[in-house]
Amino acid sequence: MGIMSGIKQALGVGGVKVSLTVPEQVEKSKGQVEGNLALTAKSDQEILKLTVTITESYTTGRGDEETTKEYDLGEVNLPAPFQMKAGEAKEVPFVLPFKLLKSDADVLKEKGGALGMLGKASAFANAEKSTYKVKAEADVKGTMIDPSDEKDIKLV
Repeated sequence: MGIMSGIKQALGVGGVKVSLTVPEQVEKSKGQVEGNLALTAKSDQEILKLTVTITESYTTGRGDEETTKEYDLGEVNLPAPFQMKAGEAKEVPFVLPFKLLKSDADVLKEKGGALGMLGKASAFANAEKSTYKVKAEADVKGTMIDPSDEKDIKLV
């Protein structure tokens, strides 16, 4: 292996491409996301680990008072390790279970009636907003920057 190919391998250039396919929206009540992970090897590679995660970005406040926190809602490790040859493509279907976290306002909203209205008002006053993202990452032997892909998803 030449110096340039060693540098390319370490940076993940010309190695494995990861492409994630998930639905645009999923019902919260299902508690899982079904998808597909497509891997394409540009050169011979060893995949050590495949991980798919779903995260929530929870934002509160407005303007200078805005804060965002990230929460992992679920993770699945797919079967690995395995070898891929140059030009080879592999599809790996997955089911990613998740568990939603609820703010105090969400808990009140679910109660309905007067408490539900209080929960809605609280969520509005705090400018609560959640966005969700599914991310797939392949741990490839010899790379410092592992290939990954991520997609935004709506939970309804």
